[in-house]
Amino acid sequence: MRILSVILLLVASLGAQPVGEWSSYSGDPGGMSYSPLRQIHRGNAERLQVAWTFRTGALEPETQLNRKAAFEATPLMVDDQLIFPTPFNKVFALDPTTGKELWSFDPEVDRSMDYSEVTSRGVAVWRPANAASDEACAKRVFVGTIDARLIALDLATGRLCSGFGKGGTVDLVDGIDLKDRGDYQLTSPPAVIGDLVVVGSSLGDNRRAIVESGAVRAYDARTGKLTWRWDPLPADLETGAANAWAPLSVDEGRDLVFVPTGSASPDFHGGMRPGEDRWANSVVALRGSTGKLVWGFQVVHHDLWDYDVAAQPTLIEVQRAGESVAAVAVNTKMGHYFLLDRETGEPLLDVEEREVPVSDVAGEAASRTQPFPTNPPLMPTQLDAEAAWGLSEQDLESCREQLAQANYAGLFTPPSVKGSIFFPGNVGGVNWGGAAFDPESGLMVAMVNRLATLVKLIPAEKFTQQREDTDNRLTGEWSRQTGAPYGMYRETLLGPSGIPCIAPPWGSLVAVNAADGEIRWRAPLGEIKIGEGKSIPGDLGLGGPLVTAGGLVVIGASRTDQRLHIHDIETGAVLAQLELPANAQATPMSYQGADGRQYIVISAGGHGKLGNQLGDYVVAFALDAE
Repeated sequence: MRILSVILLLVASLGAQPVGEWSSYSGDPGGMSYSPLRQIHRGNAERLQVAWTFRTGALEPETQLNRKAAFEATPLMVDDQLIFPTPFNKVFALDPTTGKELWSFDPEVDRSMDYSEVTSRGVAVWRPANAASDEACAKRVFVGTIDARLIALDLATGRLCSGFGKGGTVDLVDGIDLKDRGDYQLTSPPAVIGDLVVVGSSLGDNRRAIVESGAVRAYDARTGKLTWRWDPLPADLETGAANAWAPLSVDEGRDLVFVPTGSASPDFHGGMRPGEDRWANSVVALRGSTGKLVWGFQVVHHDLWDYDVAAQPTLIEVQRAGESVAAVAVNTKMGHYFLLDRETGEPLLDVEEREVPVSDVAGEAASRTQPFPTNPPLMPTQLDAEAAWGLSEQDLESCREQLAQANYAGLFTPPSVKGSIFFPGNVGGVNWGGAAFDPESGLMVAMVNRLATLVKLIPAEKFTQQREDTDNRLTGEWSRQTGAPYGMYRETLLGPSGIPCIAPPWGSLVAVNAADGEIRWRAPLGEIKIGEGKSIPGDLGLGGPLVTAGGLVVIGASRTDQRLHIHDIETGAVLAQLELPANAQATPMSYQGADGRQYIVISAGGHGKLGNQLGDYVVAFALDAE
């Protein structure tokens, strides 16, 4: 693979498409989050300095909606422009070497509405091979919005492409039985395959038993005409969701789109959706040109835990019996790592159906078995009898009490009226930040969370009274799950000090040999300072890693540690930690500028729902000039 990287660099020097670009959300359409650049490497990473900083102004004016804002965008670098959206979907194009604004487009999202999510993780670019360089909208930027629009912009100018949809916009609500406007959105970037733009959707799936369809749809990149639609759930299953809110992956040569789906609605009660709920909680391969199902692999049957497939499927090549095999790496909230044949969906690493705890809730028929990979989990997935942990005796006693009062019978303990412990919880394992794959070492690196969650089911007729009568210290999420026989309450298990009830680290990087699933190393993600010069290693994180040919793993992600962390991909050792002006809940990217320098760029704007430092910064790092 080192020879391949040298060849790619040589081709770039001869005038082909620059290898230094970052043309898809994860660098390539298959989601590897890998840069072949090696100007920045193990030996000089500590010399990185801020090259430029750009501020978007996204948090002005100040509104209540800002409390949800999350700057999760990963920019693209194409045609010598750095392009990214803000949480409110304003799109900027910057000069990649100076950070100077080249153009911007504001879709004017209505900030008086309440949206389930306020984020936009990226844009997509369509550059057809026969595009005329001087023709308006010959090359296009596509952005999906939190108010459910798909917008086409001229790559060169940022102006609307009037021939796409109606005046440059497709209303994604068309063809959807909308229940609540602010809960049907697009938060991840579209995927491009050939001349089609493919989108999933983000749904608020705890509010009702029957919500919008999780349909995946493809539109003509020139006209905006709907070309195909695929629904993940059978037509006679009238609950909804199973939507693909995470980024999709594309193998254009095989005409395949890989779709990660979430749970059917509502998350925590399945009495209205009996059976396995296929193809919810799955990775499915669709024929890109037609939308027809080619294969599917379900990671959770009849989900009751909010275990969406949140990570982008990672398309990789692995060595099997001396031959290179095209594969799909699937990372999950449970900490399970599945490796599938890209053409058939058959597991390349053994998977077993194992018995799991049964439900005691009337009308619920939890699946008696769940799929488990036989390779090691990415993180511990069981709590032992002495799991309670605390910084103080008060924390410890509170955590012991909370654990003792709830049901817990291991992974896949079903929800209950008494209250059940989910470990990992719904923010556990690998989330939307996904994984990064290094083709030189064969290592896959992911950021994993270890948090326990308490979930209680509340009979519908008692929901209002119970919420009103409950101790005010319960500040988690309440949802009526309208139309279901049970509402729900959930919260992360925390002690009185706000520290999680299980021992740290709560957030870690883990490196896996992708071909056999064996763990190479683990490293805590940053640290939490607790005063008197003390700290706790490894806090919760949201965001993903970047790996580079220079032997680096680069990540922000930490909820509390306001730094960019750089690790050695072979050992996990920390090489550098660079200060940021706000927390970075985004995945970094890298490119080579016209000046010949390699840049590493990250959006630093925090996450309203994590309660950390918000901001509107895009920060570029490069080596100091010599």
